Amino acid sequence: MTVSPGEKGAKNRPFTERLAFAVAGLRVGWRLERSFRTQAGFAGLAFAVLLVLQPAPIWWAVVGAVSATVLLLELVNSALEALVDLLHPAHHPEVGAIKDMMAGAVLLASIGAAAVGAALVVDRLATVTGWAG
Repeated sequence: MTVSPGEKGAKNRPFTERLAFAVAGLRVGWRLERSFRTQAGFAGLAFAVLLVLQPAPIWWAVVGAVSATVLLLELVNSALEALVDLLHPAHHPEVGAIKDMMAGAVLLASIGAAAVGAALVVDRLATVTGWAG
């Protein structure tokens, strides 16, 4: 793809500009999406648990990865819902199915994150009590 001299494509913008767009997207998600704020609260709670339990570094990485996955899916879900509503404002069964599938993706990621949290707690309890089932 070629970009004319007078047109500045997003790929050619300075890193700081592209970063500003991304941060603006996070702000919009935070401001407009209650679900995003709720999921961010759960992620904050997960990191508070990490601070208390002081697990091995791998747990920090896993909790960080699953937390980021839930939050990114929440943003993708919100963006896709907004796009679908913009393109097809009237109620339509296929539009509803699209929204339900995205919500299902967020739910699956959330269940996975909860499973990681449970495994972390079990691992720390096993370590502290000396139980190695």
